[in-house]
Amino acid sequence: MSESLKQKTVKGLGWSALDNAARYGMQFVIGIVLARLLLPDDYGLLGLTGIFTIVCTALVNGGFTTALIRKKDATDDDYNTVFICNLVMSLLLYAVVFFCAPLIAEFFSREELTALVRVSSLGLIIGALGMVQQTRLTKRIDFKTQTKITIIASAISGAVGIGMAIIGFGVWALVAQQLMSHALRTIQLYIYNRWLPRLRFSIESFHNLFGFGWKMMVSALIDTVWKELYQVVVGKFYTSATLGQYTRGQHYAKLFSQNLTTVVQRVTYPVLSSIQDDKERMVSAYRRIIRTSMFITAVTLIFLGAVSEPLLYCMIGPKWHEAATYLPLICLSSTLYPLHAINLNMLQVQGRSDLFLGLEILKKLIGLAPLFIGAFVGIIPMLWTNIVTGIIAYFLNSYYSGRLLGYSSWMQLRDIAPSYSLAFTIALSVWFMKYLPLSNWIILPMQISVGIVVFFSICRMFKMNEYKEIMDILRKRH
Repeated sequence: MSESLKQKTVKGLGWSALDNAARYGMQFVIGIVLARLLLPDDYGLLGLTGIFTIVCTALVNGGFTTALIRKKDATDDDYNTVFICNLVMSLLLYAVVFFCAPLIAEFFSREELTALVRVSSLGLIIGALGMVQQTRLTKRIDFKTQTKITIIASAISGAVGIGMAIIGFGVWALVAQQLMSHALRTIQLYIYNRWLPRLRFSIESFHNLFGFGWKMMVSALIDTVWKELYQVVVGKFYTSATLGQYTRGQHYAKLFSQNLTTVVQRVTYPVLSSIQDDKERMVSAYRRIIRTSMFITAVTLIFLGAVSEPLLYCMIGPKWHEAATYLPLICLSSTLYPLHAINLNMLQVQGRSDLFLGLEILKKLIGLAPLFIGAFVGIIPMLWTNIVTGIIAYFLNSYYSGRLLGYSSWMQLRDIAPSYSLAFTIALSVWFMKYLPLSNWIILPMQISVGIVVFFSICRMFKMNEYKEIMDILRKRH
């Protein structure tokens, strides 16, 4: 990787990480306040409404943003065409969701879902208005601007949500927070980006972008539907309060796994796309990205799972005990998410959206097993099965990306084995402390202190390359 490209990547990763840290950090703090003010049932209802919004968002995108980022010479016609497609699709899907809302409410036996789904789905249209704007910033690897946008939107929308929760609006406080965040982000994207779309549609641009993008859209749709099916299973076969507990557990795991995955994906995809014709440089960059990202992911998530019970008790109270029992297993399966994303990124960079789609279909067929177990056996067995299917999915993803680049699954495993060994050593050193006859307010600081000491001791004793590389990056930024 040339020095200029390396600097560009490090800078992009830094600002992208800060952008996500600002977003999820504020969500984390605001979420603690809201979780103490609201009930698990409120979060369960929000989870049910989110099922349809998230699936529709995958359709609105249509794979166009991925195609735009990959295209080296994107024109103004390309951007305008994608903007029109996104907006039209969002309006059509909102109409479908609006009229289907009563059926959704009947399916889950919750009458209030009719209004909740109709209002929360307005985020589809608001988000569609800003998709191309955000794509333009991402294509330029301009995450500094996105960080500013995130901080303002998160702070204001969070204040609105907390205020409404205090007054007693319940689940509507969560809906208002989400819509306010979408609106503020979209408005700022137009202010900072200084690009206004025109209603100019190009058939040639559409065919060019859709040829690659439609496979990405179907892949994203399959992946999204599959993920949301877990919410459907828990919401349908259990109570909305149980779904609230499950979504809280997922939320805290995603703060780390999804945060890092998003950072890695949106920075490395445009960077690797720019060197897609230089295989040697791309493989070198690819290996460094895997080692570094998995070092951070494994340590943070497995440690989070080890301290889950004292952590959730102290942060959001004993009413979330059930979420604390789900969190360790969710954390284990979530450690694989960045690894999945990086391998799939390589298929996109190589232009193999056909292979990407085929893999998604195969993995989701395998992934039906946890859903059946969740519906007929229980949530804990479902989470264990999800870990097993996640490992199988990793070998499928890495096999094909490895064949294209000569970086096999076993080579990847050798690269990430030290990170997992470190993570499990730290986790075991703090796990049993929760059984001490002490208050959780004493146990949690003890676990954090011991975990930090063990982390730095092992990294320095064994001179771990990933640790040294991260420290070098941090020093250079100062």
